[in-house]
Amino acid sequence: MGIDALRIVAIGGGTGLSTILHGLKAYAPREAEITAIVTVTDDGGSSGRLRREFDVLPPGDIRNCMVALSEDEALLSKLFQYRFEEGRGLKGHSFGNLFLTALTNLTGDFAGAVRLSSEVLAIRGRIFPSTVEDVGLEAELENGEVVTGETRVSKSRSPIRRVRLVPSACKPLADTLDAIERADLITFGPGSLFTSVIPNVLVRGIPRAIRRSRAIKAGFMNLMGQPGETIGFAASDHVKAIHEHAGGKLLDVVVLNTAPIRQAQRRKYAAQEAQPVINDVAKLEAMGIEVVEAWLLAEGAKVRHDSDRAGSIAMDLARRGRLRRAMGVAG
Repeated sequence: MGIDALRIVAIGGGTGLSTILHGLKAYAPREAEITAIVTVTDDGGSSGRLRREFDVLPPGDIRNCMVALSEDEALLSKLFQYRFEEGRGLKGHSFGNLFLTALTNLTGDFAGAVRLSSEVLAIRGRIFPSTVEDVGLEAELENGEVVTGETRVSKSRSPIRRVRLVPSACKPLADTLDAIERADLITFGPGSLFTSVIPNVLVRGIPRAIRRSRAIKAGFMNLMGQPGETIGFAASDHVKAIHEHAGGKLLDVVVLNTAPIRQAQRRKYAAQEAQPVINDVAKLEAMGIEVVEAWLLAEGAKVRHDSDRAGSIAMDLARRGRLRRAMGVAG
């Protein structure tokens, strides 16, 4: 990596984190040193099955991040994403999930298995689970119900009041805290607010490390409300939820999309009552948040972030963060 490479820590999970990592990959390793911190509460699909059957942490989100940071055309990255469509016991599993599970069993170390797998894929960055302890997600809903398990939380019909990790006393890796301390930029999202982003700041020690860091802390706002999690949420509601769960303010900047969501795209979400996230700029600014507005909608039928534009904005913020660190300004 370059001697003066900007240090970027990207926090999240799911496909949202993969999007921003894909956009940053073009700048690594010469211009950017990338570290991804990934939630490990997934209990559905292939990851959930492997978690239950082999007592390993869920590999799916981490696998997606590894592929996002690998060479797109490489055969190995395609192999890691290959999903078996048939076969007793194999149907539904991806090869990458099986590989990570096998390597974890061989080494007895999930974080080590992630590191070794990353070397196999020659990824342009580092990936750390937010914790290597076996944790689950639990949500308290507005109707007073308590829901256990990420899959059930994401399908909640009543609004989510608060989420927590079970057990709550989990700790991060020392490498994670070191990356946060040294960062020029720390990003949150895009991605599922309560099941991909917030679980990372529930790990003991991570919010304190983020607040102490001199990095710029930026949230990349989702484009659409998410059924079961954030229907009706404005941008400020996302920020408020992150701060409440982290025990205080974390974000300095919020990156908002200004591209209109096309009517054809809106119709696909209408059945689930999902609408574009409201950009309530005045409220964000009243919260002491700097707002960066940009055209972030990718081409295509699906509502997705343009990874190249997101990566470019992240690099601009990281350059500002480097200057802030050089001036000794606290985060």
